[in-house]
Amino acid sequence: MFNPMGGNMAGMMKKVQKLQQQMAKMQDDLKEKTVEVSSGGGVIKVIMNGEKQVVSLTIDPSAVDPQDVEMLQDLISAAINESVKKVDDMMASEMGKLTGGLNIPPGMF
Repeated sequence: MFNPMGGNMAGMMKKVQKLQQQMAKMQDDLKEKTVEVSSGGGVIKVIMNGEKQVVSLTIDPSAVDPQDVEMLQDLISAAINESVKKVDDMMASEMGKLTGGLNIPPGMF
């Protein structure tokens, strides 16, 4: 029978299953990894895990000015947003190792 994909379907399915297993392990490993980001010259520090959960938020007392709460809010937002970006970069890097650089959309596996 003609196979338009030009390959062995059973072999391809095994490769896909192996990739799925590797990706599941990678996701488990990422849960244990963290990124640390600071903003405002280090007065705000955020540690976030691979599941994008804030593990720790540290605010230096010098950053707390009752007359400028907006600045504190901006610093916290900046640190959290940068943490999310770093986690995304970490995940993309790990995914690239598994897929050999193929761009596989999130949720595919």
